[in-house]
Amino acid sequence: MDPSSMFGPIDALGRSQVEFLLLGLVLVTFVTRLLAHRSHVSQARDGGAEAMSRYLPHEVASAVLILTSFYYTTIAHHAGIVLSMLVLGTFLTDFFEFESRKVEARKDEPLDRPKAAVIGSLIVFSYAAYQTLFFVIAPIWNGVV
Repeated sequence: MDPSSMFGPIDALGRSQVEFLLLGLVLVTFVTRLLAHRSHVSQARDGGAEAMSRYLPHEVASAVLILTSFYYTTIAHHAGIVLSMLVLGTFLTDFFEFESRKVEARKDEPLDRPKAAVIGSLIVFSYAAYQTLFFVIAPIWNGVV
C-alpha cells in the first residue's frame, strides 16, 4: 500500500486543504471556549459546582481538532507532530482549567477566565497559521534565507 494514500479518498483533499481545515478548527475552538466559559459562569451562579458540566460543543470541537492534527501527521510528519503536541497540550490545559473552575465554584469565588487554555490556543493558532499561510511570507523568507 502506498503510504501517501493511507486514508484513500480523504487523502485527495491535499495538504493545503487540511491546513486550512486545521486553522478553521482552531478558530472554532476559540469560539466554543468562550461559550463554554459563559456556560460555566451561569451554571456556577445558578447551582454551584455540582451544576457545572463540560460544554459538549467544545469537547467535540477539541476532539475533532485532535483527530485532524493526528491526520495531518500522516501528511506532513514534522509539522503534524509539532501541531499534535501543541493541540494535546491545549486539550490537557482545557481539562485542568475546567477542574479549577469547579474548585472556584466550590469556594464561592468568581470564576476566572481560562487564561492558560487561551494562551495555549494562541500558540496553536500561531503555528497553524504559519503552516497554512506560509505562502504569503515565502518570497520575503526566501529572500532572507
